[in-house]
Amino acid sequence: MDKSSLDTERRPAPERPRRPRWWGRAAGALVVTALLVALVVRFGLIPGVGALFGDLFGVDTRDRSGPVLLKSIQDMHRYEGAVGNFQVVADLEKDAPYLPDSIRGTRTLYVGAGTVSGYVDLGKLDDHAVTVNGDRTEATLRLPHAALGTVTLDLDRSYAVSQQRGILDRLGDLFSDNPGGEEAVQRLAVQHIGEAARGSGLAERAEKNTTSMLEGLLRSLGFRQVTVSYV
Repeated sequence: MDKSSLDTERRPAPERPRRPRWWGRAAGALVVTALLVALVVRFGLIPGVGALFGDLFGVDTRDRSGPVLLKSIQDMHRYEGAVGNFQVVADLEKDAPYLPDSIRGTRTLYVGAGTVSGYVDLGKLDDHAVTVNGDRTEATLRLPHAALGTVTLDLDRSYAVSQQRGILDRLGDLFSDNPGGEEAVQRLAVQHIGEAARGSGLAERAEKNTTSMLEGLLRSLGFRQVTVSYV
């Protein structure tokens, strides 16, 4: 027997590569499948699949809120003489400097409907704000100028018209607690409504209506001449 045959007999047989366990392959396949289904349902890549898997991946909503606690009550000393109803189409766009919009960026068109009140504060009037003559037939009132209240956004009448999001933003929604949040565009709508209210003459209308209310009230009490001024 020659030397080469002896070396062949002594050399150990090569080890066969270990095959992954079947349950490891199955778990990996399930994860990939679940991720693909989630992407298809989330972004509507295949028409009809969202409705098919809607019940499977749907979320039940339950109201588990506690009782409402009354924290405080404040007396209001102001007269709301006018209320303005406003509507604005807010267009909010966010871009990445070096990426196309299809990759990174958002644009939202949002119809915001809200109200703003004009009021006169009657709670800080001093003793000189109201003067009455001796026979109580004439009254003079000096009131502060009307002010505008905060914007109240009506969520029942406000809605997003369109929402464009890049691929990275859509993927980020999968891991976000508030996917497609509208807080930023809602704040923008409130800002524009507030600016429009300040230039709409709402405060002047509130003063005019407050004057009419006080004149009617004092004349019903016997005053023949009522003068209201704003300082």
